[in-house]
Amino acid sequence: MVRRASESGARVEMITNGTLLSERISKGLIDAGLDMLWLSLDGSTPESYADVRLGAALPQVLHNLRTFAELAGCSPYFGLSYSGARPQIGIVFVAMRRNIIDLPSVVLLGSRLGARRFMITNVLPYTEEMCREALYSRSLSDRAFLPDSPYRLELPKIDIDRQTSEPLFWAMLGGHALSLGGAEFGDSVNRCPFVDKGATAIAWDGSLVPCLPLLHDHVSFPSGRERFSKRHVIGSLSSRSLPDLWEDPGYVALRERVQMFDFSPCAFCGGCDLSETNEQDCIGNTSPTCGGCLWAQGLIQCP
Repeated sequence: MVRRASESGARVEMITNGTLLSERISKGLIDAGLDMLWLSLDGSTPESYADVRLGAALPQVLHNLRTFAELAGCSPYFGLSYSGARPQIGIVFVAMRRNIIDLPSVVLLGSRLGARRFMITNVLPYTEEMCREALYSRSLSDRAFLPDSPYRLELPKIDIDRQTSEPLFWAMLGGHALSLGGAEFGDSVNRCPFVDKGATAIAWDGSLVPCLPLLHDHVSFPSGRERFSKRHVIGSLSSRSLPDLWEDPGYVALRERVQMFDFSPCAFCGGCDLSETNEQDCIGNTSPTCGGCLWAQGLIQCP
């Protein structure tokens, strides 16, 4: 799959937990033309890693990544690469209450193993118990009163380095409403990262869907309340070509609607039963409605 995608001229990336990233598979991926390998790394010690990714062994994962980096020609020093090194390496960290303390050491560890990019994402709770791990409850609930908060800290864009990081950290602990360069923390984003990138998704059965969140039916608890997300299929690649499906009038209209993002703010509101699914919202939009999508609010990120 990697070889065929690379031969088409496309940039090819993949994500893995690294447990099966043997030397043989690493060589195969590099020879096939992989451009970017993303590794999920949610802890920096065997104990914290196993607490998140049950049954996975951190020492073996790090050994596999180190071997991959050496084969790719990546330097083990702060993400630098030798001339012509490919693929590059990225680290994905799912931030939760149980592992957020490991974030600095994960970044340092990844840098030493040749990683050049780091992506931090929040967790999407798929059970009620997982809601306790979420780190964005205020980001979902504060939007309504942020403009009226009597305590505000308005930050400019500023260099974050050894001299500034500690003073800024302690200043932000005061419970103030925050803004950065005029943009409110906790305010709505209302931008679909998938539509913005011109992306689409293909399921195992050849079905074309608009984005990863709509790839399959699933239940989540984004704000402590159960929400059902219904799969949305544009068509099947077994009967229609990719360009034909991309230009499907219904799909074009959906992309235009998402770019306008005229949906009810279900991610922040949660005030009626319509917010419990993505099938209809209170201003008349029908499936799929994107007002409750955490990807569109910048809370969840995917490579």
